[in-house]
Amino acid sequence: MTTSPICVAILGATGYGGVELLRFLAVHPDARIVAVSSESSAGEPLGKSFPHLSNLDLTLLPAAEARFAGDPQVVFCALPNGQAMRLAPALLERGIAVIDLSADFRLKDPATYKLYYGMEHAAPELLAGAAYGLPELYREDILQTRLIANPGCYPTSALLALAPLLRAGAIEAKGIVVDSKSGVSGAGRRALDTPYLYAEANEDVSAYKVGTHRHAPEIEQQLSGAGAGEAVITFTPHLIPMTRGIFTTAYANMAREVTTAGVLDIYRQAYAGSPFVQVLDEDTLPHTKWCSGSNRAFVTARVDARVGRVVALSAIDNLGKGMAGQAVQNMNLLFGLPETCGLEMPAMYP
Repeated sequence: MTTSPICVAILGATGYGGVELLRFLAVHPDARIVAVSSESSAGEPLGKSFPHLSNLDLTLLPAAEARFAGDPQVVFCALPNGQAMRLAPALLERGIAVIDLSADFRLKDPATYKLYYGMEHAAPELLAGAAYGLPELYREDILQTRLIANPGCYPTSALLALAPLLRAGAIEAKGIVVDSKSGVSGAGRRALDTPYLYAEANEDVSAYKVGTHRHAPEIEQQLSGAGAGEAVITFTPHLIPMTRGIFTTAYANMAREVTTAGVLDIYRQAYAGSPFVQVLDEDTLPHTKWCSGSNRAFVTARVDARVGRVVALSAIDNLGKGMAGQAVQNMNLLFGLPETCGLEMPAMYP
């Protein structure tokens, strides 16, 4: 266990993920932020970009400089896809842990990465050793490495709902339908396309990237590793008029006869000792507002015996459990701290 503050650098500190990392880490009792980066605002004080963080006496640096500034023990990469893969090798060689919030180390097959992200992987030799950073499912893997691939927000919501059921043999791996709704912050701070403008997104719901979303192979990869054979899913994301949050409804065929009570027992056993996942009872369904601004996740399921299907539901904050909160949870694990350290704040309600 660490006995002194963990020195932390955040690359990409002015994006939504980076700002959320700053919010969590600014009050973390065992972390000290020593460097932050922004290519567009390099040389400026952090407080100029974000006055609500002006109490943090930090100057924004280019990522190439910030990654080593202040002798960090862990670097959070909240950069666009394709950048962490170029920065991580030198960090790892110097013994610095890397927690990557992009997609650079989530997929094990470089060919799949090229297909969905349109670029050659710059460090394919690191893919096999990267741990998938969903602690509730891969806690032991995380403890064995210094390179953490923080999951995508949609995959986090889907995997928390589906993976325990697959591991228990309650549902079939093929034919799963994942229907997810996300707030507009999921597109990132740079997304200024028309669908994300207030006048376009307000009072509107729309599907996008139907059958082609980059998170589909990530979800399939992790579900296939759950022990029930190769997973094949249909994944449809939707944009809804709220700032943050993801609500996922997943439909899966039963692999054996189960009841709603039995499925909830599977969840309770899977998440026993997992402080951030709350399994809801038969009379309660999730709401995204319950986890807004927090690292909490709510899961439940219902068995539709008439059609032989399990309906699994989850709610998370896409910037919390779906991104920055989960990254801090991974840091806590790596450095022998309680998973809850710095993350125990309740959701913002209303």
